[in-house]
Amino acid sequence: MALSIILWVDDEIESLQSQKLFLEGKGYEVKTLTNGFDAIDYVKENPVDIVLLDESMPGISGLETLSKIKEVSQVPVILITKNETENLMDEAIGSQITDYLIKPVNPNQVWLSIKKQLDNKRLVSEKTTTAYQQQFRNLFMALNSNPDYNEWMDIYKKLVYWELEMEKTDSLEMIEILNSQKQEANTEFFKFISKNYAGWVDPKSAEAPIMSHQLFQYKVLPHIEKGIPTFFIVIDNLRFDQWKAIQPLFAENFRILEEESFYSILPTATQYCRNAIFAGLLPVDIEKKFPVQWKNDDEEGGKNLFEEEFFKGQLARLRREDIKYSFTKVLHHHDGQHLVNNVHNLLSNDLNIIVYNFVDMLSHARTELEVLKELASDEISYRSITRSWFEHSPLNQALKKIADKKINIVLATDHGSVRVNTPYKVIGDKQTTANLRYKHGRNLNYEPKEVLAFRDPRQAGLPVPNVNSSFIFAKEDGFLCYPNNYNHYVNYYKNTFQHGGISMEEMIIPVIKMTSK
Repeated sequence: MALSIILWVDDEIESLQSQKLFLEGKGYEVKTLTNGFDAIDYVKENPVDIVLLDESMPGISGLETLSKIKEVSQVPVILITKNETENLMDEAIGSQITDYLIKPVNPNQVWLSIKKQLDNKRLVSEKTTTAYQQQFRNLFMALNSNPDYNEWMDIYKKLVYWELEMEKTDSLEMIEILNSQKQEANTEFFKFISKNYAGWVDPKSAEAPIMSHQLFQYKVLPHIEKGIPTFFIVIDNLRFDQWKAIQPLFAENFRILEEESFYSILPTATQYCRNAIFAGLLPVDIEKKFPVQWKNDDEEGGKNLFEEEFFKGQLARLRREDIKYSFTKVLHHHDGQHLVNNVHNLLSNDLNIIVYNFVDMLSHARTELEVLKELASDEISYRSITRSWFEHSPLNQALKKIADKKINIVLATDHGSVRVNTPYKVIGDKQTTANLRYKHGRNLNYEPKEVLAFRDPRQAGLPVPNVNSSFIFAKEDGFLCYPNNYNHYVNYYKNTFQHGGISMEEMIIPVIKMTSK
């Protein structure tokens, strides 16, 4: 392995020969210079892994040298100085120094600072790999101990934690083991949902998790208080790992009080889940109460046009028509700009509902656009794009504008998504829906072990679109394809992010309580 190259710049470098020898003894190659001008030229023309830079030198100061080096290179710079004044430290930190040492420095102090910078990734990678190896057995035991719905939420959060931690490691073997454990978890999760879902949505059920249709009543309504506006933000199709990717951006302006999860209803698709959130009802009951507004998949017309009307009905049933609220849907960029310009006017309401549609559009666009398949080729890049979107989004701009006001935020989503890889054949008549992760129709022909089927949709809390209609839901990373033109559709949809079926990523989704700092 090539030696790391250190450039040490100090006008009294002769007095530092013992330190130079010490670092060389630790396996580094050390180049020395006595002034900033030479250092700038050297960095321009030679490979350097880290610079040790004296602040006080004749001709050009360390801070000036630092500024010039940053113009030509991203090399880490450790500033070494006798000066402990606060304004110098502020200026040095503002100039993006990597570390700051006060003279006199001892050899170990310099070595540890260098090691922290140059070996940080390797050390973190090794530590992460070791820690996951220790946790692997615990996760394995949790999966095989017949977990209940709360324990499943914990298992999924732990898997997400390790997925994010694995971004710090270069161990492809450990990443592969984690992916395999996640697949095994989804296999068991499918069995768990198959066994328990009908019981959860049964009106007589005494034991069930918070689900989409109960989200507002139990996770939003208790936080609404007069005099403090509550913002209920629903970001469409936001998985728990994507929330973790944008969490640091929220934490810059808001204090995160509770980080919880709830279960999306089936199908994990917008027109079912989001209508359920705002109606406070399962789809079968929405259709009964709002027969004109409810649209099944095979009917003409928009499927999410009446969310506010459904929400008014929920407030009436909860006897909370006293709540002064606004309802904002952001479907296009100009809607987002309107939100930014109008956000201060929302502070007079008790509740402000914001439905933001970007992540769902990203998921669909990624299926159709080759460039997005490249940009979001896997979970890591999908999270990265989500973070980049939120950082520069009108939603973030709007929230920053009111971050200094006393407000509460409840952030949630309607469903998640899963990257699909395993095709399953389904045969149906012309009325069968085209969805990839779920289908309903009258004469569905499928392999029973590959799906969860409800011959009577009402058992799943769903309307019956046609006589003898049944619903089927794809499991794990499966997607449902017709036999005609089969290979074309398999190749087109493989490795795309889809929703509607049964996986931890689609069903166990975030609900976060925040308040202003």
